[in-house]
Amino acid sequence: MLVINGAMGEGGGQILRSALALSLCLGRPFRISNIRATRRRPGLMPQHLVAVKAAAIIGEADVQGAAKGCSDLEFIPHTIKPDEYHFDIGTAGSTTLVLQTILPALLTASGPSQIYLQGGTHNPLAPPFDFFERAFLPLLNRMGPRIQAHLQRPGFYPVGGGIVEVSITPTPALKPLTLLERGEIVSQRAWAMLSRLPEHIAQRELNVIGNQLGLHNSNLEVRHVEAKGAGNAVTVLIESEHVTEVFGGIGERGVTAETVAAGVVTAVRRYLTAAVPVGEYLADQLLLPLALTGSGSFITLKPSRHTTTNIAVIEQFTAHRISCKELAADRWRISF
Repeated sequence: MLVINGAMGEGGGQILRSALALSLCLGRPFRISNIRATRRRPGLMPQHLVAVKAAAIIGEADVQGAAKGCSDLEFIPHTIKPDEYHFDIGTAGSTTLVLQTILPALLTASGPSQIYLQGGTHNPLAPPFDFFERAFLPLLNRMGPRIQAHLQRPGFYPVGGGIVEVSITPTPALKPLTLLERGEIVSQRAWAMLSRLPEHIAQRELNVIGNQLGLHNSNLEVRHVEAKGAGNAVTVLIESEHVTEVFGGIGERGVTAETVAAGVVTAVRRYLTAAVPVGEYLADQLLLPLALTGSGSFITLKPSRHTTTNIAVIEQFTAHRISCKELAADRWRISF
């Protein structure tokens, strides 16, 4: 049985999620210790427990250690079962991070699946739904499966209650993906989403983004949504010939609208200056599906510690040695 140290690298929940996803896809059992060892509250939290339980249901797995606060887990999958699944995180924990765990196995399952997830959809430190839908899924669809995602209701911290629906038509085998050029930029636009908050918050965010990125008012939009609680998220979409990237910021109590927007602008400018097709967070998402094909490459920004940790987990599960080569300042090629 493969043994994983959850304290390696950046020591967060991504190690567990990637291990669960790879275990399902490859049918390889594993044992992990020191789960989320570097976090303020280590061990399994509700969001991670839902990921474990969802993976166990889909894989009809034997599991030991699936309890809140546990730092050690054993996971033995037996199959991949396509079906209709409903999972409720019960908090504002990220629905996209749970999807990150279970989606890879269903991409090449024996039949279609439908997933309904309830929880957070726009969270700090997690890919927002807009990124999942607009940046990541189109690239997965190029690899053979057909995936559609629908946001029935957004969910913000601390209430949660968002609902995401994902339908998956699998493919017999994933195709390799190569993304070496971004191509010409086709469009740039931004929107700020509000639930139960004053409109001036969104307007201030969009003023910063419009002024600093040179976007016309026609490409800026305020979106009022109905969520169970108050919330705010701002998104910038950069559509190019070969790839679409999405950058987001989440409004938080005590953080000004201008600060939230400035953080998004900084990320967008870094991406545009480096002239790479794949941004920092999209690089993280692409690693696992490319590992399952055993082939492919992309050019991205300097890999984060999160990315290098994810690579280390993949290399433990597979025979692949993933190449990370610096091409220029903040321009790297990752190859399988």
